[in-house]
Amino acid sequence: MPRKIVVSGCSSGIGLAICQQLLAAGHQVIGISRDPGRGGINHDEFIPWELDLANLALLPDQLGQLVKAHPDVDGVVANAGRGQFGGLEEFSYAQIDQLLDLNLRSQIYLVRALLPALRQRAHSDLIFMGSEAALAGGRRGAVYSASKAALRGFAQALREECSRSGLRVSLINPGMVRTPFFDQLDFAPGDEPSHAITADTVADTVRMVLDAASEVVFDEINLSPLKKVIKKNN
Repeated sequence: MPRKIVVSGCSSGIGLAICQQLLAAGHQVIGISRDPGRGGINHDEFIPWELDLANLALLPDQLGQLVKAHPDVDGVVANAGRGQFGGLEEFSYAQIDQLLDLNLRSQIYLVRALLPALRQRAHSDLIFMGSEAALAGGRRGAVYSASKAALRGFAQALREECSRSGLRVSLINPGMVRTPFFDQLDFAPGDEPSHAITADTVADTVRMVLDAASEVVFDEINLSPLKKVIKKNN
């Protein structure tokens, strides 16, 4: 059955691939981004929604407008986020706040706004895009790992909180994905196909979670490339 699904971080990478696959499957997609048109999606069932998730002060009112306009949402893919890496002492206090605000606090705000509508549905889904960094901290990734580990804990607790409703809460933890995520970083996956998974593979997994029988929940899915190879970005 066609569904109405919110996808954050819709303009590139994993989020763009998710939107494209959901639209191809006949769903209606509300794409959240600072520039939702940047991904070039041209589809009658795509609803671009301009929103800066990093601006926490404006989020309660802006998300309230989203809920008021689309009270019939029955799925959310909380995908927005960014990577920043380095030793802890290389981060300013403002940079720490900015990374935690986008990767964690904005996700909590998004869910807080949409949760009442999702819980009223007989069948709904909330999918968090986590990271392998939530499972084991790595060198130069302390702040990023902290944001993703906290998101994982939030998803686990929320799953218990919503277990008596028809809302399923799932978490997908990709390893290295070949996307523009690495464009602003000093490292990237190796060049071979086995060194990274694709955005389409992650989108396939999202569709599998959404298409599963209503009595089945994928609590947590870890996706990894066959070989972990990292190269320096020029």
